[in-house]
Amino acid sequence: MAKHFTRSDRVAEQIQRELADLLQFEVKDPRVQHVTLTEVEVTGDLSHAKIYYSAPQQSADALNDLQSGLTKSAGFLRSQLSKRLMLRTVPQLHFVYDVSIDRGMQISQLIDQALDHSSE
Repeated sequence: MAKHFTRSDRVAEQIQRELADLLQFEVKDPRVQHVTLTEVEVTGDLSHAKIYYSAPQQSADALNDLQSGLTKSAGFLRSQLSKRLMLRTVPQLHFVYDVSIDRGMQISQLIDQALDHSSE
């Protein structure tokens, strides 16, 4: 059975690809280097996009700097998206830190510790 993708899903995938390219090659802010976009959610009316990102293990201060760098570059990214995407309006970009990778690593460490203790 074929999967049915809504237009907002297709736009979200395209935005994720374009933003990854822009962040890697166009944005000059050193705070936003080494960021990985994990998911993009676009509202049904295509007016807002929530961009989930993760970064290699960093301190809370570094994550705050990263968030402020992404927020500051949102206008530039949105203007570049308008040139690359065939959309009447480009969604407003909202960046959200994705904690799922950090939680997964913590759970993995706990499992490893439990296995080490059980083998003793």
